[in-house]
Amino acid sequence: MIYTTKGIVLRTVKYGETSVIASVFTETFGIQSYIVNGVRTSGKSSKAHFFQPASILEMQVYHSELKNLQRIKDLKWNYLYKNILSDVIKNTVALYMVELLQKCLKQPEGNTELFNFCEDAFLELDIATDEITANFPLYFSLQLTYFLGFRIRNNYSVEKNIFDLREGNFTNNSLINDNYATPETSYHISELLKALHPAELAEIKLNKNSRKIILSALQNYYAFHVPEFGVMKTLPVLHELLG
Repeated sequence: MIYTTKGIVLRTVKYGETSVIASVFTETFGIQSYIVNGVRTSGKSSKAHFFQPASILEMQVYHSELKNLQRIKDLKWNYLYKNILSDVIKNTVALYMVELLQKCLKQPEGNTELFNFCEDAFLELDIATDEITANFPLYFSLQLTYFLGFRIRNNYSVEKNIFDLREGNFTNNSLINDNYATPETSYHISELLKALHPAELAEIKLNKNSRKIILSALQNYYAFHVPEFGVMKTLPVLHELLG
């Protein structure tokens, strides 16, 4: 049966001489794998440019619950980025977001609310100012937890000023180790949690080192809550680029 759905490209691997297998987070079916024949060919008919990570597509797809590999009947841009694919910093942030989604989306289940959040996030990143872009990975990492079932409770106070990475809330525990963030980092996380829209990120002033520490803490937080999460490969590059 043929369905129409939007999709965000997460990863593409070569298959055979001219084909690819694309991992796509779809609005209708969740994460799916599509085999696309004849993509890696030269000439105007080539569709390889559609399958760059973070691309937002509108697709007509064949879908069967009994198959692990689906097929695409037709596709076109749902939105053509103005900056993400050409701006080095925005592209790196987008690749971080894509990798985070890859690590968290395990089952092919439709989740329209999550898809809409991710789509909106990529669209906002595309038009974001430099100040917003610098804080965008932090915002996305924190907001994504709301949709994955391990949202962070922002109960920060003068007494409870230590972020507990296992429990996902703030505590008065005085121990500082891999399970707990420092008071300074905890404060920044609390402030970032208050941002309900990317535009508010411009008001949160952080330096390069603070962003690096927060992102590392959030990587640990995800590792506690997502099985086999591992290490974010895009994180070292992000650390270097975010001023």
